[in-house]
Amino acid sequence: MAQLLIVYHSRTGGARQMAEAAAEAARAEADTILKPADQADPEDLLAADGYIFCAPENLAAISGLMKEFFDRCYYPVLGLIEGRPYAQMICAGSDGENAARQIARIATGWRLKEVQPPLIICTHAQTPEAIMAEKTIPDDQIETCREIGAALAAGLSLGVY
Repeated sequence: MAQLLIVYHSRTGGARQMAEAAAEAARAEADTILKPADQADPEDLLAADGYIFCAPENLAAISGLMKEFFDRCYYPVLGLIEGRPYAQMICAGSDGENAARQIARIATGWRLKEVQPPLIICTHAQTPEAIMAEKTIPDDQIETCREIGAALAAGLSLGVY
């Protein structure tokens, strides 16, 4: 059975909700592993057939724990996961574009195949209080996360990728 790995980091709950929604829908289509970034390792990447990376934007970049996941795993799997499909989801307070570019550059180095444009959900959190507050992602945007998870998992199961 095909395996989808969803790696995420979330400090205020937004990215976690997005990753959980994708995983919930993906489980109907493929074996799906949902792992926090600080618990995911190179063996998880090697065992999976495709990936969703989900992170918050912090200071116009991916969160530090998500970056640390990529730092830890990049070289141990380099040249071993080429051609595998991936998608990414960003929970942003402003635009999220730079965080998406960072993940795309890492995925390009791994020679992964982007199968979905980055999903950026903007919470518009702009004050210290709003930035640090627990996030609630609206149902329509959670549904988009579910669709991404289901589509990527179905593609893996059907051998489309």
